Amino acid sequence: MSNNDPAPARPTRVVIAGGSGSLGQRIADDLSSRDIDVTILTRSPDGSSPHRQVGWDGRTVGAWSAVLDSDEPTALINLAGKLVDCRPTEKNIAALRRSRVEPTRALVSAADGLRKPLARWIQAGTTAIWSDAGDVWCTEDTPIPEGLPQMTGVAVPWENAAAGANADHSIILRTSIVLDTDLPALQRLTTLTKLGLGGRVGTGQQWFSWIHRDDWLAIVRAGLGLDPEVTLPSGVVVAATDNPVRNVDLMATLRRRLHRPAAPPTPAPLLRLGAVVLRTDPQLGLTGRRARSRVLGERGFVFRYPELDGALADLIG
Repeated sequence: MSNNDPAPARPTRVVIAGGSGSLGQRIADDLSSRDIDVTILTRSPDGSSPHRQVGWDGRTVGAWSAVLDSDEPTALINLAGKLVDCRPTEKNIAALRRSRVEPTRALVSAADGLRKPLARWIQAGTTAIWSDAGDVWCTEDTPIPEGLPQMTGVAVPWENAAAGANADHSIILRTSIVLDTDLPALQRLTTLTKLGLGGRVGTGQQWFSWIHRDDWLAIVRAGLGLDPEVTLPSGVVVAATDNPVRNVDLMATLRRRLHRPAAPPTPAPLLRLGAVVLRTDPQLGLTGRRARSRVLGERGFVFRYPELDGALADLIG
């Protein structure tokens, strides 16, 4: 959409693909409270959910596509995909890639058959697309490297699968670590810290880019055109605060907030050994990105929780 194009309509209906996860539930609750009609596409419909749920297989176009076809302005938020917390084997990486690419392709195909384009499309992405970026600032303009298979190798085809979607306005939301008590990242960090394992990981110099859940929700609303003060353009938007921290500072802040004493560091070899036992990827803890958004700053978005200490104070006291 060029600067001369009319603004897409404010959606009155939002369909969330992969909306049965924690973030999907957060945005569904948030939008419903603002009188937006919400429908969740899920492989396992739950009759107890307060939101309308429609079953789909996440691979093929079926009867579910009817929820996208409406005379009312309709938006799509695509969050579909497996959690990355797994061993970085070729089989697991292929499964992670399929869990993101196949649903996205199905949604693009379904949108092609609509009577009119979707008003808005928000495509989930990740700042892990930059893999281990060292001290480089990663913004919307930063080139994508030849990165780690479980990070760049999954994120790039995920984004590419949404190319050309039939929507008046499309955003790829490259999200950093969302701090939320219902999400695995903060849960694991707080558990380890409470157990006395809250020391730095490896060198402790790897960057930790993050965003408070409330600020993430606010960015999604802006992307949907629901914020009268912030208009986000089509294209890539990085969902991260301007203040990433190094791992050593992250762990120190967690210890202070959880009233825990200093803890010994976790050497990289020990982390790799523990990752085998926990069936996770040690690179998730040993690598990082120094990410922030140029677009959000230019468009006047103001973070409610710009600093890590304040974010953790709100979430864990």
